[in-house]
Amino acid sequence: MSRLVTQGLIINVPGRGDGTALNITIEPGQVWGVLGPNGAGKTTLLHTLAGLNSPRSGQVLLGGQSLETLSRRQVAQMLGVVFQERLDGFPATVLETALIGRHPYLSPWQMEGAADYAQAEEALERLDVAHLRDRLVSTLSGGERQRVAMATVLTQAPSIWLADEPTNHLDLHHQSVVMALMAQQAAQGSAVMMCLHDLNLAARWCDHLLLLYPSGEACWGARDSMLVPSALERLYQQRLAVVEVEGAPVFVPIKE
Repeated sequence: MSRLVTQGLIINVPGRGDGTALNITIEPGQVWGVLGPNGAGKTTLLHTLAGLNSPRSGQVLLGGQSLETLSRRQVAQMLGVVFQERLDGFPATVLETALIGRHPYLSPWQMEGAADYAQAEEALERLDVAHLRDRLVSTLSGGERQRVAMATVLTQAPSIWLADEPTNHLDLHHQSVVMALMAQQAAQGSAVMMCLHDLNLAARWCDHLLLLYPSGEACWGARDSMLVPSALERLYQQRLAVVEVEGAPVFVPIKE
């Protein structure tokens, strides 16, 4: 399994200073949560880690190699991305969309085989959208589209997951389904990093956290060392109360 490493990485957020250089190693089996207010650069960070944005300085290593030296096909065979927002490029059914996850492994003009279809069908079942397999994605609700996006990356079977708000548009049950899937992927040896707005989901499911401040300052580490109320209150500019539920902390905003 591959790991993701940043060396002196500074993401390029227009109008902002350099901030803290990121020197992070995301190991197989780990689940990282990226927390921060709107505009802190969470999405920019994920796009930079995926090679879609150029960093201001520093580099990203994927599987021990500089991301800049790898072809998009090589990157796609190791790394999968769940975007926060998606545009429908062309009419496609749910099953056709899931099968896109197999494209990095196919040669030019090669058609998907029985094993590819089976993998896609299994992923759709896992995300509770198998019954929508013949529907056009453009006709789905936001939550259904989100689950199809997750199923597409599951079909891709990357060793590194980058997910931008993977629970976006989802009801409580499907939030749990998606977070359990992320934990399962890590348990099977993948490395996972996801941007989250829900502090309690991060506290429940992540084992490492990266806090991104709007100034560009950042800090990271094991979950328990990062779940410090004073640091989180400064992060969100919001007073918090902390209660314990089944041995885990739950953070509640305090009315000002």
